[in-house]
Amino acid sequence: MMGHAGMAASAVRHLRAAGAPTAVEPLPRPALRAVREDERAPLDPAEFRRVLGHFASGVTLVTTSGDAGPTGFACQSFASLSLDPPLVAFMVARTSTTWPRIAAAGTFCVNILGAGQGELCRAFAVSGADKFAGVEWSPAPVTGAPRLAGVPAWIDCTITAVHTGGDHLIVVGRVEALGAVEEGEPLVFHRGRFGGFSGG
Repeated sequence: MMGHAGMAASAVRHLRAAGAPTAVEPLPRPALRAVREDERAPLDPAEFRRVLGHFASGVTLVTTSGDAGPTGFACQSFASLSLDPPLVAFMVARTSTTWPRIAAAGTFCVNILGAGQGELCRAFAVSGADKFAGVEWSPAPVTGAPRLAGVPAWIDCTITAVHTGGDHLIVVGRVEALGAVEEGEPLVFHRGRFGGFSGG
């Protein structure tokens, strides 16, 4: 079976044979500026949340550990990014008080929550509280970031890049280790509520 590199090389050879360009000049970076007070948002934020809430997602807890101890936050905006190299990404609000500690550590563990762990998610969604009170965890094997007990899957990562995305940051991490159990249903978030998944 042809690997990724072989498929890419084959595609380039085909484009060259057809006389098509195999590379393009990068687009110029857009000019950045702050939004003025008299400028209206292009749409109503409440409507934006309502419509995007129709997209069901899984739920994760992104954790790290540093001199001040373990910390973490609840995160829906998590995704697999690349297989080779193995990369994942999550988005975090610029106003997050947890993000600076994750950035300082340079590492994180994504704990994918299972059905029945909604209360754990709610505990991590509260700002300023001791989120790890009563929570059992162990260090992830490579980075030492908290790997929570009872989660269906975990992904141990080091930060490789951070990009701006409006009022959020896009954090890219290289996967150093990962693991999962074979059974268990995911925790699903849809239109402001937690739910489960049942195959049919």
